[in-house]
Formats: sequence, C-alpha cells, structure tokens
Amino acid sequence: MTNSMKRAVCLLALLGVSATVRAQAPPTPSFVRQTLFPTYAAFHDSLSALAARPIGAERDSLLDVFWSWLVDAGQVPYAQGEQAAFLYRGTAAAVSWAGDFNGWNPAAGARLGDTDVWMLEQGLPTDARTDYKLILPGNNWILDPANPLQVWSGFGPNSELRMPDYVFPMETVRRDDVAHGTLGPDVRVHSTHLGYDVQYRVYTPTGYEALADLPVLYVTDGHEYAADHLGGMVIVLDNLIADGLIPPVLAVFMDPRNPDNLSENRRGKEYVANPDFLAYVADELVPAIDGVYRTRTTAMGRVILGTSLGGLNAAYFGATRPDVFGNLAIQSPAFWVWTSIYDRYRDEAHRALRIYMSSGTLHDGDGGPTMAAILAEKGYDFTFLETHEGHSWGQWRGLIDEALIYFFGEGGVVAVEAVTSPAEALSLHPFPNPFHAGGRLTFTLPQAAPVQLVAFDVLGRRVAVLADGVYGPGPHTLAVHTDGWAGGVYVLRLTAGRAAATALVVVVP
Repeated sequence: MTNSMKRAVCLLALLGVSATVRAQAPPTPSFVRQTLFPTYAAFHDSLSALAARPIGAERDSLLDVFWSWLVDAGQVPYAQGEQAAFLYRGTAAAVSWAGDFNGWNPAAGARLGDTDVWMLEQGLPTDARTDYKLILPGNNWILDPANPLQVWSGFGPNSELRMPDYVFPMETVRRDDVAHGTLGPDVRVHSTHLGYDVQYRVYTPTGYEALADLPVLYVTDGHEYAADHLGGMVIVLDNLIADGLIPPVLAVFMDPRNPDNLSENRRGKEYVANPDFLAYVADELVPAIDGVYRTRTTAMGRVILGTSLGGLNAAYFGATRPDVFGNLAIQSPAFWVWTSIYDRYRDEAHRALRIYMSSGTLHDGDGGPTMAAILAEKGYDFTFLETHEGHSWGQWRGLIDEALIYFFGEGGVVAVEAVTSPAEALSLHPFPNPFHAGGRLTFTLPQAAPVQLVAFDVLGRRVAVLADGVYGPGPHTLAVHTDGWAGGVYVLRLTAGRAAATALVVVVP
C-alpha cells in the first residue's frame, strides 16, 4: 500500500467511514471510476464533516489528503448512483458550472465552510454522460483542472463527466487489427444550383476494387463527422465493416464551409429547408457520385445523415425527394428552427422511407420525441433512440454505429460483392499523368469481356467514351487524345463485365 493510500485509509477511519481502496489506471476509453464510499451520502457527509473541522493546519492537511484521494480515484467530479458532485478547489470569489446537464446555463456552486473547496450537486441518471466547464470570476470558462477526461465539441474541448453506468463507445477507437478504408482528398466543384463552390470527400471501404452495388451514406457537416476527435465516423465504418456488423459502404462527407474561407460555415442557410441545397445534392452530387463510383443507384440504396440542423435537413430531404433518398438518419434534430417539418410528415401522404432518429434527454430539445409520435401515428418504418446525454459530439459519435447497423446491417441495405475476386480485380493506369494533349491507358483482362471506358468530369458529366467493345484476355494499351478538353481533373471509369476500375487523370491543355 502506498503512503497516499495509507493516509486515505487513516482519514476515512478518522471520519468514521470505511472503504476499499484500489489502484487507479490512467484514464482510457474504458475508464471506470473507483467506488470510494458505500453510498453517495457517505461521501457527502465525510466531505462536509471535514470542511466543518476547526480551521488549522490539521484540517488543511486532511483536506489535502482527501482531495488527492478523490483525484487519484477519478472521482472529480464525484459520481455514485444517481448523484454527482461537481468539485473545484482553489481561491475564488465564486465558482459556477455549465454543461449539457443544465443547458449550459451557469449554476453557482457553494463554498464548503471557509475552505477553498466549491461544490455543485446534481442528480443524473446512472448511465448519463455530460460535457461541462467551470466558470470563474471574470467570465473565465475553463476545463476542470482535476478531471483528465475531455471530449471535443465543435468549439474546442470540454471536460466530461461519465456517470458510473455509462458505457464508452469502443467502436470509436481506432484499431490496428482491422483493414482501413480510404478517405479521399477534398473534391471542389461549382454548384449550379447554389451558385458557388463547394467541396466534399469520399470514403471507400477496404477492398473497394472488388466490390459493386455499394450503398452510399451522404453526410452533412462531413468535415466534423469525418474528424477522429469529433464524429469519428471513418473509424466506426472501418471497425463495423471489419467485424461483419455492416457490409462495405461508401460515404460522402459534404463540407458546408466556404472552400476559400473555412471560417465561413454556410450550414445555417443550407440546412434549413433550402431547395437549392437539396437540388445540388440530389441533382448534381448524387449523379456525380453514381457516375464515378460503383454505387447502388436507387433511393433505398442511399442514406442522408445529419445532426442538429443537419437532422432537420435530412428530414426535409426525405419529405421532398424520397425518389433520391429513401433512408434518413437524424441525430438531435433542430426541428424548432423550421416547425413546418412536422406538418410535412403529419399532413402529407405517407412516403416509402426508413428513418433512424436519436436524441438526448439532457436539454436536447423535444424535436425527436415530437416527430417520433407523428411517425408512429402515420405508420412509418422508423426507430427512435434516446440516451441520457446532451446536444454534443460525445452523444452523436457514440450512436453512429446504431444508425449504420439499422440501415446496413442484417435486414437493412446490403452491399453485393462483385463476381471478380480481389486477385482478379481490374486496375487502370494512365501515363503520363498529367496528360498533355493526350496519353496512354493500360489495363489487363483475366478473360475476354465487353469493355467500356468512359471519361467523366468532377461533376459526373460524361465527357467522352474512350472504348466500347469486346476485348480479349491479357494486357491492353489505349491511346487517348484530349484535344478540346478543358484543363482539370477527370475520372476515367473502366468496366469489364461486372468488374470495374477507376483512375484520376489531370489534363493540361
């Protein structure tokens, strides 16, 4: 037993409390706090008794030991059963806490006697999780200096309280034992309907070259969903695919920021029932993706996913263009911004949609429960999940697997592996790259097959058919002339029977 543990046991004996002391490992994704007291009341009474002791060196020394014991046990904040105590130790005129648990409206803590310890008590479900920060005088919002657990938001890191029964989403942890898909670079295009440039990134699953008929997930706020420290969706996709919980899936991460000024986020105008944004996605982006990648080109082969305003956007897409998007993934929907969305589902004819919706119970709004009641009354095929969390990435990242399995797992949309095995997968090689007025393309066929080679621009528009006919087995070389092509990036797509391959080439006039 270490000296600090001996001191802690002596302190508990002094205060009339008995507890088992265990070694505490550094915080990890599977972090579990120590149970130090038989009940929350025992903790509260012990701390209160210590704070009430006469002022002096002995009281301060005991308080030092008690505080160190809490910190070493991962018990700042202290949580047991359905009770939590946010704690701070330091010289201050006032201390407040704000977080998901109180809608980010600062609540003042109480100073314990004449000590330098401050406390705010809060009742929470045993499996709750909440972001929070401390507020010191001068409107100084800080991370909890005694709590190593942090979670990122769209505005930077917050401290995190995990109640005792909270289960960490291990599917969000990157693993070395699984194959990883590829998240491509930003693709910048000019949208005719929006009248400005936008960008997106495409995730292709491992083994993509041997796959066909892939369902597609379209993701709003894609730059945040794809980020490991926020949505972590690339990690989740890799892990679920590797574990066989979902088949290979293609994902398109749409970035709402101005490509020329990433501090300008256009989600506020794009995601609120915006017909121009819908037209861009449905009539420009979807055809481009279907033209370049081996996708399932049906409404039930596509999912539109979003959170908050993005959740509102997903519901709007489903209500307006079910011919393009047959599956809606809605997280913490901000339906209060455009309440007409309720009327679209309550008063209009039933649509052939599958809907996954989730929200939190900690100041996350009533949009989810309200819409769930409407969907149930109208007989929609949907599921609704609530967790004891707030309007935060900590909640959303932990439920991505639920949505993906709902749509792509057993009984959902299923990808079909192509007849061509990985060993026989096609490959297409342009040389040189960039093309200057032209170049050569090489590919090899394992057997005779009808071949078509088509060039597309980045918007998915067909530029030229470079080959169309039956080719025999073995290597082939084709000369390509790009006279008259505008300078830029082009996608070359080769199909041979049911196998296919793509390559990017840059054309310099």
